[in-house]
Amino acid sequence: QVQLVESGGGLVQAGGSLRLSCAASGRTFSNYAMGWFRQAPGKEREFVAINWSGGSTYYADPVKGRFTISRDNAKNTVYLQMNSLKPEDTAVYNCAASRLYYSGRAPRDSEFGLWGQGTQVTVSS
Repeated sequence: QVQLVESGGGLVQAGGSLRLSCAASGRTFSNYAMGWFRQAPGKEREFVAINWSGGSTYYADPVKGRFTISRDNAKNTVYLQMNSLKPEDTAVYNCAASRLYYSGRAPRDSEFGLWGQGTQVTVSS
């Protein structure tokens, strides 16, 4: 079983950057697909990015070219580097883990069974 703890959120001005981290406990981190999702107030949770166990990645269109997901299996950690942040990026960001096989498409949040507690990202204009 993998447990997830996010960190790195905060308040940043538009155009700034943040790096979120998600530390996972458990011995089989490298076998999991790791995803980032976000939920803004009054909105449904939406997919942000995924890093499959083989290293392939996929991004939601609103963040493509600005966000980068990466993982360090030696540290059991997945990262989300967020650049050129916009006010509409304001949300609670959750990382999630799944045994999902590579699909080359955006996953549904229902495909992830393990979730972190979330970290708040606020982008001011």
